[in-house]
Amino acid sequence: QCPGWVWALVFIVVLTSLNLTSVRAYGEVEYWLSLIKVLAVIVFIIVGVLYISGAVGTPIPGAPKPGPEVFNMDPFHGGFKALFDIFLNAGFSFQGAELVGIAAGETKNPRKNVPKAIRQVFWRILMFYVLTILIIGMAIPYNDPYLANSKGDIKSSPFTRVFVQAGIAVGADVMNGVILVAILSAGNSGLYASSRALHALSQEGNAPKFFGYVNRYGVPVYCVVATSLVGCLAFIVSLPQVGQGEAYNWLLALASTTGFIAWLGIAFCHIRFRMAYKAQGRSLQDLPFVSRLYPFGPIYTIVICLTILLGQGYTAFSPFSVKNFLSAYVTIPFIFILYFGNKFWARTKILRLVDVDLDTGRSYLDTSMPIEEEKVGFMTKVRNWFRKG
Repeated sequence: QCPGWVWALVFIVVLTSLNLTSVRAYGEVEYWLSLIKVLAVIVFIIVGVLYISGAVGTPIPGAPKPGPEVFNMDPFHGGFKALFDIFLNAGFSFQGAELVGIAAGETKNPRKNVPKAIRQVFWRILMFYVLTILIIGMAIPYNDPYLANSKGDIKSSPFTRVFVQAGIAVGADVMNGVILVAILSAGNSGLYASSRALHALSQEGNAPKFFGYVNRYGVPVYCVVATSLVGCLAFIVSLPQVGQGEAYNWLLALASTTGFIAWLGIAFCHIRFRMAYKAQGRSLQDLPFVSRLYPFGPIYTIVICLTILLGQGYTAFSPFSVKNFLSAYVTIPFIFILYFGNKFWARTKILRLVDVDLDTGRSYLDTSMPIEEEKVGFMTKVRNWFRKG
């Protein structure tokens, strides 16, 4: 019976305190939170496979037998409208993989560790996203009335539904705890990434100078506090005049749209970096990591992100809804105002490829020397694997 704003306040205070201590504290907490999430997903995959194979549980009454029949039931139910409507939710769940690049500045031996973490991202997405979605699609039909809970109760989660049908009565309680851990982990990572991005903007002269201050532990204190204050928007969900579902959908749309725009920027910067690197007569052999899918990767990213950003408003036009239109597109003009406002205020211009600075802030290393491999034990490798997740 505790009000939602109380829990939001507790979480914000705890996460802010952790991020104000040191990067090590952030890493330790994220390690344990990631460990819980990974173990929960592994257990879910095992239970899901057993349920689909018929080894445990009972099929849903009136539904096809779990397996390909369920997976192939009306795969495009709702048409393009439903497809574009779900993109924001799906994108919000995937966004965060780019934290590998943000953490590079505070990583020991980034020349070795960052490429290794980047290569692991593919397998993590394949296992923890694609495989779990495949299991849910084969286990739970899309029209299961248990999923149509308009109250937004966690019992309507497809993860919980699989546990219940598998005969695990405590599945709902377990998933409640895991989802809470996932929320804390997302908040912890978001606070870390946002504060570091704000600090980087200050270092480049694109944000107030006081955001460039760091304490003796290397923590950008003012950036963490400012980011935490923005996080207080979570209290809007507790306002009865707004409505929990309405406020959540708005915040989700704003965050997800901003994430897609960030991906667009990353892809564009990747293309500009490679073009400038080549224009200045440099060799790709000097780089510790090179994307194998260039230029297809960033071009594909730009096309998909633009399609999602422009197409998400499709749901607002059929029928037209001012509320849905604003939630879908309000972020885009705001980004343009910030970008061109900065161009006008700072009187900057787009540099020629040969004039792009590729050296400032770079750690100079002798690329002819092999990267030293640190000898660690098996358990340390396991800890590092979870920590990078």
